Amino acid sequence: MAQKLYSNKMINRGGREGEVHSPDGKLDLQITSPGKGGTNPEELFAAGYASCFNSALEVVLKEAQIEGEHIISAEVTLYTDGPADFHIGIELKGHIEGVSVEQQQHLLDLADKVCPYSKAIKGNVEVKLTVDDELRF
Repeated sequence: MAQKLYSNKMINRGGREGEVHSPDGKLDLQITSPGKGGTNPEELFAAGYASCFNSALEVVLKEAQIEGEHIISAEVTLYTDGPADFHIGIELKGHIEGVSVEQQQHLLDLADKVCPYSKAIKGNVEVKLTVDDELRF
């Protein structure tokens, strides 16, 4: 049986033209549709996925005894196939200092198997995972 490590709760009122907050008051944001200047669900998903994936990469790097600094970017794109038919696609890019491109890709692929976000969307969302040596801190 899985051991529960953490859970949280967010509450939204008004959908894409509303607000979202945590009951404990740590997060309180106005939400808008993409392109309207406010925070949107795709940005929030990208922030969470980039952070979670980078933490998974830390686990992989520790196991491999690699200490290079690392960075992950997540770009979430909203697509439509017609009225009321929406889906997202994700492009994850990563860079690990002092590691060959081939080894970086291998480590990113391993992190993809560790990351809870990756596991949650596997087979349901197209994710492109690549090394980007232009990413900098």
